[in-house]
Amino acid sequence: MGSASIVLASRSPRRSQLLRQIGVGHDVLAVDLDEAREPREAPGDYVLRVARDKAALARDTYRLQPGRLVLAADTAVALGDELFAKPTDEADCVRMLGALSGRTHEVMTAVAVHDGETLLEQVSVSRVTFRVIRPEERRRYWASGEPADKAGGYAIQGLGAVFVAGLEGSYSGVMGLPLFETARLLATAGIPVWQEAVLA
Repeated sequence: MGSASIVLASRSPRRSQLLRQIGVGHDVLAVDLDEAREPREAPGDYVLRVARDKAALARDTYRLQPGRLVLAADTAVALGDELFAKPTDEADCVRMLGALSGRTHEVMTAVAVHDGETLLEQVSVSRVTFRVIRPEERRRYWASGEPADKAGGYAIQGLGAVFVAGLEGSYSGVMGLPLFETARLLATAGIPVWQEAVLA
């Protein structure tokens, strides 16, 4: 493990890239967590609980020193009360994109920052409107390989951008780490953004 003061409890390359974008150095420690939704758990409560649990699991698994900051996040795509996780196969992806086609859904990303004593957290909620996506487009999109590890079966920063007719909220939050909220939490915890960018 390196010497960065922040540990990112995620194996997502997008979250790591977004942290680097705002000049925040970090180590990456992947955690394996059961992300099953609890009965009648609201989407916002779900993402916040999973983000908290990821941060706690990283601390417990790697026995991090007190004061070492753990940052964890979780993203969910919600249409009403229905949550859309990562598609399991082509049929699942085609079904998801069909349900989202021509409609507005919510993308919720929770961020949790934990130093061993204090927990800071926030949820970013964005509204994404899709144009109508034809069945053959959904199948071609799956064949591209992009949707396989994406909540809701699409990547707004990739080929999936062509489906997005409108966005209200955080672009980086839809990618998986809302930078406005993240920077504010880190500042509260005493970690400035732009530190590497300014020193470079």
